[in-house]
Amino acid sequence: MTINPSGWRPAAPSAAGGEGAATFTGNRALMLEEALIFEIGDTETTGVDFDVLRAGNTRLGGLARSAPIGLPGLSEPQAVRHYTRLSRQNYAIDLGLFPLGSCTMKHNPRLNEKVARMPGFADIHPLQPVDTVQGALELIDLVGHWLVTLTGMQAVAMSPKAGAHGELCGLLAIRAALEARGDARQVVLVPESAHGTNPATAAFCGYRVENIPATAAGRVDLDALKARLGPDVAAVMITNPNTCGLFEPEMSAISEAVHAAGGLVYCDGANFNAIVGRVRPGDLGIDAMHINLHKTFSTPHGGGGPGSGPVVLSAALAPFAPLPFVEKQDGRFVLVEEETAGEHHAQSFGRMVAFHGQMGMFTRAAAYMLSHGADGLRQVAEDSVLNANYVLRALEDVLDAPFAKSGPCMHEAIFSDRGFADGFSTIDVAKALIDEGFHPMTMYFPLVVHGAMLVEPTETESRATLDQFIGALRSIAERARAGDQELKAAPIYAPRRRLDETLAARKPILGYKNPVPDGAESGASAEVGGG
Repeated sequence: MTINPSGWRPAAPSAAGGEGAATFTGNRALMLEEALIFEIGDTETTGVDFDVLRAGNTRLGGLARSAPIGLPGLSEPQAVRHYTRLSRQNYAIDLGLFPLGSCTMKHNPRLNEKVARMPGFADIHPLQPVDTVQGALELIDLVGHWLVTLTGMQAVAMSPKAGAHGELCGLLAIRAALEARGDARQVVLVPESAHGTNPATAAFCGYRVENIPATAAGRVDLDALKARLGPDVAAVMITNPNTCGLFEPEMSAISEAVHAAGGLVYCDGANFNAIVGRVRPGDLGIDAMHINLHKTFSTPHGGGGPGSGPVVLSAALAPFAPLPFVEKQDGRFVLVEEETAGEHHAQSFGRMVAFHGQMGMFTRAAAYMLSHGADGLRQVAEDSVLNANYVLRALEDVLDAPFAKSGPCMHEAIFSDRGFADGFSTIDVAKALIDEGFHPMTMYFPLVVHGAMLVEPTETESRATLDQFIGALRSIAERARAGDQELKAAPIYAPRRRLDETLAARKPILGYKNPVPDGAESGASAEVGGG
């Protein structure tokens, strides 16, 4: 391939994937082929002219750069077009259904974004005097009040930055409570149907993790749990509704058994969207539960920065909540940042973050709560469960649904690869969904279901959208059952064909090497990514 004097070179005909005649540019109408930024720009030039810098004392000492940075220089139009073209190859909730199971990828109302951008919220600084941010502290207190009310708990810690961070907060509170009574327990029990972060968090806190098996109906085996309880068990971590998309009907009995044995109960609240306004976890004996604001209360995943995973606590754990927290004293809001002897926060296990959570997430969640109201949040749960059961019943005749006979599911429907022709698996179905214009569902999780396909439609999808998704998935499932070899080539119409994801994960190529120009000795290549 000849490299032009400008540095531009046409793409290889097959670079864009798909069928049909090749084009000179590699573009396929509005599906634009985009080269790497290193292939577009030039490390010898920049899009902005700077005066030559004089060497001086930079105070960097031995940390000063000793070689060129090696990044390409682009003009503003080049940079804008590059990232805009790349963005066209992304899938987003604003483009279509995002059926990731156990992730609750639902629409983020634009009202929330408008409120979050109000100057009084968007422009404040965490180091401002408390007297100048009374409105922000009141909003944090408002969101906390809603969370405590909706869960039936005693207190809430607003500072954790994500779900897993919330898990850490809850377990640290549990450990502090046990230590306060001189109880050095070492084991945390985690059911097979729990989220994968649960055992990781328990291990991070220094506990030994033991699994509790699931029944054939996909629920916690209560008898096995009771048999394992003892003086060494600090807590049980349960996801409810669980990762099989099922509610744990014996949750109260589980809590009673754990409490009788001297332990505490942690509930993973990532799936709270399915029960918000319908079930109060505090009524089920839960001691601590994190709530992902980006799942139940629609704030974007990340929200322009860290996420948010507030933790609600029972009366037994409220004294051990982390600092800082908002409290109303003498008619004004204060940020309590130190323990005070004799007060209800005197036994706090300490501080988890430098400041107090993520203001943008709190603002969006407050807008969502107030715009829906209590009755609207109840409908959120009802509609999410309705949509999931609609998907389950519409597909159970072509996809194996291992728990369909045990009753309705909750927020998500789970299927397996049982019944596919030899050589076909979940990955083939997922890749074919890309050709249909859908992001694939969660694959191979939970591990209790072989070849799992976990679909969560959420409450924000219309029946028309669900029918389109169901039709696409039915078609693909029928092809997998019939052994249609074309599935092995999917995706065909995506910007890139099927990649070797295993190789990309195990041997990623993270650096870029300039390719050898045509006519030079072969052997060098552009190393831009595994697979």
